[in-house]
Amino acid sequence: MSIHDQFDATFKALASPIRRQILDDLKDQPLTTGMLCSHFADIDRCTVMQHLKVLEDAGLVIAERRGRERWNHLNAMPIQDIHDRWIGPHAAAASARLARFKQSVEAE
Repeated sequence: MSIHDQFDATFKALASPIRRQILDDLKDQPLTTGMLCSHFADIDRCTVMQHLKVLEDAGLVIAERRGRERWNHLNAMPIQDIHDRWIGPHAAAASARLARFKQSVEAE
């Protein structure tokens, strides 16, 4: 998968509020699929598993089988890659523009 395909898969995965909530739930610790399903009373297990599949395809979730349980682990590296490629550089450029604006206002 090319880096552009990876970015597309990550953005697609992050587009859903349910998938973002799953990632938030996995932020502090891995959870079983059953535990994640219990966080979403309004959707069925099959739908949660479909969302997990999209997250796995994007590399944001790594699943580990332990007996009959499936433990889901957050992999934050694709999000870090997006930060490194877009957020960091754009924030730095915006901060530099604001600093120059501040200097020009203070100089007047």
